[in-house]
Amino acid sequence: MARSDPRKPLPVKLHIGAEARDSGSGGVFRHVNPHNGEVQAEIPLAGVSETTEAVESASRAFDDWRRRKPSERRDMLLRLGDLILARADEFGALVALENGTPISVATQMANGARAWLSYYAGWADKLEGGVTGTFLQGRDFSYTLPEPFGVIGAIIPWNGPMNSLAMKAGPALAAGNTVVLKPSELTPFSAELFAQCVREAGIPDGVCNILPGAVEAGEALVRHPKVEKISFTGGPTAARAILHNCAEVLKPALLELGGKSANIVFPDADLDATATHATTLGLAILSGQGCAWPTRLLVHADVYDDMVGRCVEKARGIAMGDPFDPAMVMGPVINVAAADRILGVVERAARDSDGRLVTGGQRAGGDLARGAYVEPTIFADVDPGSQLAQREVFGPVLSILKFRDEAEAIGIANATEYGLAAYVHSHDLDRVHRVAEELRAGGVFVNGAALVEPDTPFGGLGLSGYGREGGKVGIEEYIRPKTVAIARSAHG
Repeated sequence: MARSDPRKPLPVKLHIGAEARDSGSGGVFRHVNPHNGEVQAEIPLAGVSETTEAVESASRAFDDWRRRKPSERRDMLLRLGDLILARADEFGALVALENGTPISVATQMANGARAWLSYYAGWADKLEGGVTGTFLQGRDFSYTLPEPFGVIGAIIPWNGPMNSLAMKAGPALAAGNTVVLKPSELTPFSAELFAQCVREAGIPDGVCNILPGAVEAGEALVRHPKVEKISFTGGPTAARAILHNCAEVLKPALLELGGKSANIVFPDADLDATATHATTLGLAILSGQGCAWPTRLLVHADVYDDMVGRCVEKARGIAMGDPFDPAMVMGPVINVAAADRILGVVERAARDSDGRLVTGGQRAGGDLARGAYVEPTIFADVDPGSQLAQREVFGPVLSILKFRDEAEAIGIANATEYGLAAYVHSHDLDRVHRVAEELRAGGVFVNGAALVEPDTPFGGLGLSGYGREGGKVGIEEYIRPKTVAIARSAHG
């Protein structure tokens, strides 16, 4: 049943086994609405003790879960996806409250979460091993078994919490693992409703534990000896700390980190569609707070001035405001601290002549002044080696750079420590294939093609991390192949 007041936060609990606790040893986080700057809820935080209990609960539940028929796991995940979709409006409202994503975008996230859960539900009864040697061949009889790890610790980001919950829980549970999910304290409301749907779907107690926590909770999750693998989405700094802890016990990790993705525009592209794509993803959707967003727009000299003008015009037309207004496509950034950090980047770039500020660069005023709103901001003539072009801003700031030929475009695109995504706009298919092969990125998306689809591997290299989410390889991240070999009898 939908809540009577969609602007009222959902009371958040710590879901450990069969329990839903109202408090934790990590204290309380005062959650601020990024739209208006008002404290709207007090979030209980797990500490070391609750995290430990959650891991133990997941460990106890593992043997039963792994022994269940794959079709049972499949059906539970399908039910979970259907429950989430049925409550799409409620999920959309909660995301709007917690991170400021407009409901015009946030409501659609339920479709994405369901798609991820449904896709991996379909893999639950299709994982198989193989025979690698037979007696007939004069060899030992050998075969492989796809076995789950055990307990998976998953740390969820705040920018796209719903999809990330499904992206991590779906394949891990389908493969027979149990999970402890740690959502960000900045986005606890959608995780709470997700936890309620998990229970309603009939997933057994302890299989999927969900609890926001303090920093020490994340550290405890990574360090716990019964957590067999970590799945983390976030930034390189936190990832290094996680890997340091994992290294002590040689624990594997799946890391989806940041990006500084190039968006290459050739003269034969549909310039208007390309400008819409560049400003919608680079500035408006999630207020530019997307790891794979195309934040570097590389434009051929022949159409450079035209594209700059089109992008400025479209950026100034972005509807930014109250996330509950269905006409809005851009909301605030996650909090005032983030807004101040982003504007600090803008100020330094202008001061150091990293590029030419052509629009935006300020906090929004008027009715939006109380919130964490940053104007859609564009720099043109950006120096490829500058901090503006090399470091992830994670906010609504688009850098436009000029190139003169294919080789130069590829060189600029690859001249970064990141390697998550790249984009190409051209109707010359020979060129598209040539450039795609040369780009140093986990994925290349052409002429506005969709990214982060459930059936497509997604991940990066360099500072963008390693491992893949999506596709068959996404569920293979959560299994360990075991070889069984039986010696041939001496009389065989």
